[in-house]
Amino acid sequence: MNLDFRNVNTLWSSVLVETLSRLGIKTAVVCPGSRSGPITTAFARHPEIEAIPILDERSGAFFALGKGKITGSPVALVCTSGTAGANFYPAVIEARESGVPMLVLTADRPPELRHCHSGQTIDQQKLYGSYPSWYAELGLPSEERQQLRYLRQTLVQAVARSRFPFPAAVHLNIPFRDPLAPTPHSVQRVLSDFDGFFSHLVPPESPLIEQVLPWETWKRCDRGIIIAGVDQPLAVEEYCRSIAHLANCLGWVVLAEGLSPVRNHAHLIPNLISTYDFILREEAIANTLIPEMVIQIGAFPTSKILRSWLQEISPPSWVLTTGGDNFDPLHRSTLPLHTTFSAICQDNPTVVPLSSYQKQWLTLEQKTREKLDRKLSNTREIIEPKTAWLLSQTLPKNTPCFIANSLAVRDVEWFWQPNSRGIYPLFNRGANGIDGTLSTALGIAHQGKSAVCLTGDLALLHDTNGFLIHQQLRGHLTIILVNNNGGGIFEMLPISQFDDVFEDYFATPQTINFAALCDTYGIEYITIKTWQELEALLNPLPQQGIRILEIVTDRQQSKQWREHIINLNVAH
Repeated sequence: MNLDFRNVNTLWSSVLVETLSRLGIKTAVVCPGSRSGPITTAFARHPEIEAIPILDERSGAFFALGKGKITGSPVALVCTSGTAGANFYPAVIEARESGVPMLVLTADRPPELRHCHSGQTIDQQKLYGSYPSWYAELGLPSEERQQLRYLRQTLVQAVARSRFPFPAAVHLNIPFRDPLAPTPHSVQRVLSDFDGFFSHLVPPESPLIEQVLPWETWKRCDRGIIIAGVDQPLAVEEYCRSIAHLANCLGWVVLAEGLSPVRNHAHLIPNLISTYDFILREEAIANTLIPEMVIQIGAFPTSKILRSWLQEISPPSWVLTTGGDNFDPLHRSTLPLHTTFSAICQDNPTVVPLSSYQKQWLTLEQKTREKLDRKLSNTREIIEPKTAWLLSQTLPKNTPCFIANSLAVRDVEWFWQPNSRGIYPLFNRGANGIDGTLSTALGIAHQGKSAVCLTGDLALLHDTNGFLIHQQLRGHLTIILVNNNGGGIFEMLPISQFDDVFEDYFATPQTINFAALCDTYGIEYITIKTWQELEALLNPLPQQGIRILEIVTDRQQSKQWREHIINLNVAH
């Protein structure tokens, strides 16, 4: 127990931090500032919590998001009063939309200094709107026993609500009067014995009530498909084995999104379909593949082709979920089923033979995958799509791989090869923004396995302040930078045909010398000239530090290559 009785603020803050420690909080990201001084000092001095100082609040928030993604536990995020907390907003939105727990602690001025033009003061009440799963403003610090109990139990509620009924950020606004530094000031020792004060505190556990799965209904159907969508579960092995069990029991194929870990556990699921986007582009074939039932796991895949197909046919569908989110943006005839993945494996493990419908899917997958792999294998020039394809075959087993938004996620869905390497895909697909790309990846890499980040140039440039974290990083991050000098995703959209506005206002090339940028921050930099060079640098990965492997590409060349392969009659 690490309580500080020097003044009422140090006592209040040390009780706060000790309570969080007892509730399972292991990491705090602390952004500098005066008003948050009591909380910062308490976190910095607590022996069981790693307190990480990060200058930029937006970077700090996304770092906390990345750490929360990889661990499943909320990270405490601390800032001072004023606009500092506003810089947390993008990460708070992403935490809600992608289901990541987070505990946001914004220090504030006391009530008498609000609405009177006191410095560094804004309205912080419900600063993040409806995006936190819970909000509370704490009372002013007090040494009274009942107030310390109130503080303790409010924190119990906050940590629980960051995880249940769905993971998201919880926001606590915390006002302080002076003194903000840990200077001695008289405190009544009203709680002379703290031995039993924290004894009942334990990390919260899930209160999930499982629903009965309609096994008999599913088993009567031989034209069903399972969609393994965008998902980043913590228990990856259990997750993939559960989906394999479901597929084997029903005899259904599994359409696996590139951002699902299922594609990286192909040995568990022999009836896995990775090329559905190409297969369904041929209308005649798509019409023969219409399913009678669909089971969806995770958020819907990125593929617009798959979305359009299912929206048009709208078969009866079930969405298996461990939370309360609606994962059906198509508004089909869908029923949510709340369950744990361990519950799926409790059914009869009998393997059902594949129907002619399922065999048709697998035959098309084999033909399409062979043509894609042959085309990519024979491509020697440096083009963007081959990067994702090569990563799927090269990265060390169980590597966490953070995939930036925009074009990178599309290339992963289209070209990521099924494998048995156990690569762990991670991403910010809740709000689908490019902000916080680098900082999130660094949070994933901190105190964990050597990690990789696949990103374009604009997504990386949007978060270069994340490089300031490199001195705090304990671990390794390799950044694979696909630099096409602009927003390559816009080349795939109709706006690319309007030359008068496209280049300056949509592609927005920045023409940055990344070698010089890396030199500024003290980051290792390597230019990739051949695919063989990239392979050699990816396996094995270093254990410490940050490095950029830059792959310079031509936007127009890569666009033409994608159009050629996507429009190729690959299913015949």
